[in-house]
Parts: sequence; structure tokens; C-alpha cells
Amino acid sequence: MHGLFGNGRRRHLRPGLSTPLRVRLLGTAAGGGFPQWNCNCALCRQSRQGKEGVRARTQSAAAVSADGRAWFLLNLSPDVRHQIEAFEPLRPPPDSVRGTPIEGALLTNADLDHVLGIFILREGGVLHLHAPPAVRQALDQGLRISEVLKAYGGVAWHEPPPSLEPLLKSDGTESGLLYQAFEVPGKLPRYAGSRALPGSAVGYLLMDENTKGKLAFLPDVADLPLKVLENLADCQALLLDGTFWDEDEMPKTGTGRLTASEMAHLPLGGPEGSLEILRQLPVPRKIYLHINNTNPILDASSPEYRKVREAGVEVGMDGMEFEL
Repeated sequence: MHGLFGNGRRRHLRPGLSTPLRVRLLGTAAGGGFPQWNCNCALCRQSRQGKEGVRARTQSAAAVSADGRAWFLLNLSPDVRHQIEAFEPLRPPPDSVRGTPIEGALLTNADLDHVLGIFILREGGVLHLHAPPAVRQALDQGLRISEVLKAYGGVAWHEPPPSLEPLLKSDGTESGLLYQAFEVPGKLPRYAGSRALPGSAVGYLLMDENTKGKLAFLPDVADLPLKVLENLADCQALLLDGTFWDEDEMPKTGTGRLTASEMAHLPLGGPEGSLEILRQLPVPRKIYLHINNTNPILDASSPEYRKVREAGVEVGMDGMEFEL
């Protein structure tokens, strides 16, 4: 069987290839997507009208592979079915009636826009989910993930390691990737009490065993303290939380009452924003994703977009691919 079906056995399998770590941005918008279904803010309106440089986006997720055959998803967006169909390597194998090259998913937190895709993948057999204990507990208590999926293929939970270890495929063999999780400032979602618990949000490092290409994935961070930045020192690429430009962006646009800090997101703009930090960070490729529909960087003609590009940072787009 392929992908999500596992037999629990571990065997060493890593051919002597030098294929690079392949990365695909499946979605780059924050919760609700862009344009958001119930939003008529200026940017959502411009996107619906087809304004050049204001392109629609699905909700944030990525996919990684060391060989182009076995894939791991980074978060499980509610848009995961459309994201799979938009990327041929994630579709069922052409010589099988049923199957998937998706070996599992790494969850950074329990936010709905990062986990609702779990229910979409319920038909695929045992779903291998990598998540810290606080995230697993929130999902099982708040959304009854394990209980609900028990009636389908079931869930195999994996606690991600604190230092680089092999990321195993669903049959227990090695994928050619190493991975680790590290805590980042954040909190549990509203349905889980909005509490800041140890491990309620994590970032991931993924490294190709052969090429040593290393990716950092941090789509949800409330701050970037030194202990987090130290994990990024030797990365070749960083995918970072780009939710808001301003601290009070939602109140200013009339789209909500909560500030960026109250939603556990570090804004891009200002002297203490993430863009100033990224400007000085010696990572060759830095890309924003998880971009809210109110963030002006969604408009490629905006001053904010130009500031991001002038700082040597990219604004992620659905379908963007690169290798490390």
C-alpha cells in the first residue's frame, strides 16, 4: 500500500542519491483564504475584480520531499483537496485505483486553518500526524480528532524530536529527510481556551540527508526571540508568518476587533516587526506565507510589498516551488 497506510516497521532505506530537498507552497493565505468568503475589504474586493498583482490564495500549507516521490505536508489546510489536485506529485499514483504519495503531516499548532484538512484526508487509511503533546491534546479534546478518525482509517501520532532525527515514511522506512521541532511563542486557538502552554506552537527544521539543504517552517509566531532565531542560523530557506502588517490592522480595516498580538502573530511592519529582523537574518531565501486578507503585501503594487522586496524577502504565492 502507499502513503498513509503504515505497518509500523522501521527499516533503513536511503539510496545514495543527491536529489535536493524539494519544497512546494500549497497555500499562502491565513485563515479564510484570499479573498475570504465573507469579506469585502479593499483587498478582497480587488482580488475578486481581477486587479493585476492581487492574486487569490488558498489557506497556508506546504509540501516537502527528498526524492519527489514520498511527500510530507506541513500543516493540513481546509483547502487540502484543491491543493493536492493543483500539484500532480500529490495525486494518486497513476498505476493504482487508490493510493497517495503523502506519507504524513507535520502540525505547527492547533489552529483550525492548519488542521481541518485532517478530516478531508479521512479516507486514506492511517493518517500519520506529527505534533507536540499540547497540540495533540487540543485536537483530541476540542475536535475529537482521534475519536472521529477511529471510525475511518485512524490516526498514528508522532511526537516530533527536539533535535534532528529521521522523518520516517508511513511504512517505517527512512524518507531521506531529517526533522526537529522547536517551541515558538504562540498559544492554543480559541476553541481550546486561547492559552499559552509549552508546545502550543512550534516551528520545524527539515534537512535533506544527502544535500544538507535545510528549511525552517514557522507559519505562526507571536515573536522572534533570540532562542528562536538561533535555530535558523544555518538554514538555506525560511517560511515565516506574514499574517499582519500592522498591530491594529483588523480594527483599522473594520474586519475585526483583535490586534495582531492578541491573535499571537508578530506584525511585519515597524521598527520591531519581523521584516526588520529578516533584513538582518543571514538566510539566503526568506519567504512570507500565512498572509491575512487585510495585509497590504497581497497587492504587488503597494508600498508595503516593495518594502518587503527591498529587504530581500519574498511574498509567497500558491504554487511557488524551490529546491535546497
